[in-house]
Amino acid sequence: MSRRFLDIEDDDPVLSMVNIIDVFLVIIVILFIIIVNNPLNPFSNDEVVVIKNPGKENMEITIKDGEKLEKYQSTSEIGSGIGSKAGVTYRLDDGSLIYVPENQ
Repeated sequence: MSRRFLDIEDDDPVLSMVNIIDVFLVIIVILFIIIVNNPLNPFSNDEVVVIKNPGKENMEITIKDGEKLEKYQSTSEIGSGIGSKAGVTYRLDDGSLIYVPENQ
């Protein structure tokens, strides 16, 4: 009689649903961890700059400043405009660059 009781319990569809719910909970937790670790996380107010394909023709720059998200794509055009000198950049013997702003 006890053997028959165990067989009926093994075929219980409610137990199968509990296992499926457990699998979905694990998948949801993994997706949440991926979202939190993403630099462009929509839940953070950090300032982030992401450069995709740097130095190539299809380079793309994404800037996230708090909730504001801006994307820039490179073109083959040379930039132009009106401006003023902002400072001077020097290259040291070790290859590093130092920017010295000008007094205004």
